Amino acid sequence: MAGVKPIHPDFGYLLNFKEKELINLFYDLRTFILELHPEANELLYHTHALTTVFSISDKLSDSFCMIPIYSNHLNLGFNKGTLLKDPQQLLAGTGNLIRHIPVKHPNDYRNEAVKQLIKDAIALAIKDMEKPTKIIGQRISKIKKK
Repeated sequence: MAGVKPIHPDFGYLLNFKEKELINLFYDLRTFILELHPEANELLYHTHALTTVFSISDKLSDSFCMIPIYSNHLNLGFNKGTLLKDPQQLLAGTGNLIRHIPVKHPNDYRNEAVKQLIKDAIALAIKDMEKPTKIIGQRISKIKKK
C-alpha cells in the first residue's frame, strides 16, 4: 500500500537491532493492519518487547491490536481477544483479556479469518470507546530515550 506511513524514528532505531526476518514480518504485518484501518494511531512502546499498539484514539484503552516483537519471534495480539469470536481457534493465551496469534510466516495472518478478527476488534474498540477522538493516523512514541 503506497499510503502506509513511515515507521517512527524512535521505533525504527530499535527495530534495526532485530533479525532481518523479524523486521520483514513486522513491516508486512503492520502494512496488513493499516490497510484494514488506515486511520489507526500507533502507540509505540519498548518494555519487555518492542511493541506497536494500534488504537482508534491516543489511548491504550482504545486499542484493538498490537505487534509485540520479542528477541526471536513476534505476535499479533488482541487487547480484548477473549471477547472476540474465534471460530477457527487461532487465538492463544491464558490472560483475562489479551490473546495472540503467533507469527512465523505471512500466511499466519494474511488470510480471511485473521482479517475478520482484526475487523471485529476494531468494531469492538469503536463500540467501547468512551469519547470521540480528533487524533487520527498518528504515530505516538512512548519510548523513553536514554
